Amino acid sequence: MQTKKAKGKKVMRAIEILALLPFYLFALLLFYSCGVDSDRFRIEGRLRNINQGEFWIYSIDGGIDGLDTIQVRDGRFAYETDMRTPSTLLLIFPNYSEQPVFAQPGKIVEIKGDASHLKEMTIKGTTANEEMTKLRMQLNKLMPPEIPKAVSTFIRENPKSVVGIYLLQHYFLMAPQPDYKEAYELATIMLEKQPDDGRLIKWQKELKSLQNSRQKDRLPAFSATDVKGRFVSQSDLNSEVNVIAVWASWNFNSTDMLYRLHKQKKNYGNRLSVVGICLDGRPADCRQRVDRDSLPWKTVCDGRMWDTPLLSTFGVADVPANLIIDNKGIIIERNLTTLKLEETVDKLLK
Repeated sequence: MQTKKAKGKKVMRAIEILALLPFYLFALLLFYSCGVDSDRFRIEGRLRNINQGEFWIYSIDGGIDGLDTIQVRDGRFAYETDMRTPSTLLLIFPNYSEQPVFAQPGKIVEIKGDASHLKEMTIKGTTANEEMTKLRMQLNKLMPPEIPKAVSTFIRENPKSVVGIYLLQHYFLMAPQPDYKEAYELATIMLEKQPDDGRLIKWQKELKSLQNSRQKDRLPAFSATDVKGRFVSQSDLNSEVNVIAVWASWNFNSTDMLYRLHKQKKNYGNRLSVVGICLDGRPADCRQRVDRDSLPWKTVCDGRMWDTPLLSTFGVADVPANLIIDNKGIIIERNLTTLKLEETVDKLLK
């Protein structure tokens, strides 16, 4: 049996623990309120009208490697990754619609929405994501011709926001008919407030020369070496229809563009020529992708990414990007969406 002295010690110990309990609870609360580790980023979400499924996530600026899959269970999902610098991620849903998520190290964002109305999705947790959510709700009420003006207004009123960089790329650089003059003005405005952003520096430089660029220009002469050591020049584009395709293995839309071009090349044979420009930072990764997918055309990858000289030569400021050239060396289309690129090539060769 325990002595009175031993029992007394236990009682005193229990009292000490109880006295420290508020401190422990506060520490636990503080731990969870701080979110994830300072070098991690987390997404938590819930979608109505979906029980199970999956969608994809990738980074448009190299913040995460490759393409990841996010599983949905009972309408809920979560995703966590290393994140040491801010990055823009894209969620790609089964219907190929996309939603940007602006990731920051040490932060958690919460996504809520209806799987049948993804445009009304809300993303909270950081200022940038809440800005984008508010703008998205505004754009949902506009007619398509009104959207570029509203986007331009947002960028001009919020030149410090990282949201503007995504908007510039999505609504101006990737538009079927890019407005290079407006894009240059917007890039210049943002660059004054974000002078160290490499994307803006690169885009402003490219857009300055693209302001007066028009379709029907002749393709500039060029020369390079592909990933297998072969010489590449404008003489490789001597078919009825020719395509220059700019891609990167870390870019989801690039995968779709390459797949469709590969299918068309098999169908049309020598009537269609393609030259690829890969923006991967390691040529070895590009060679692996070329071999894995059995891409039959020449692909240039010098590991310099956005500093690849051919980008300036062709006036390219985005990925994926493309130019369609006729059999006389005239640029007849540029920077089409993947579906529009496929439709245009089919139309020209049928």
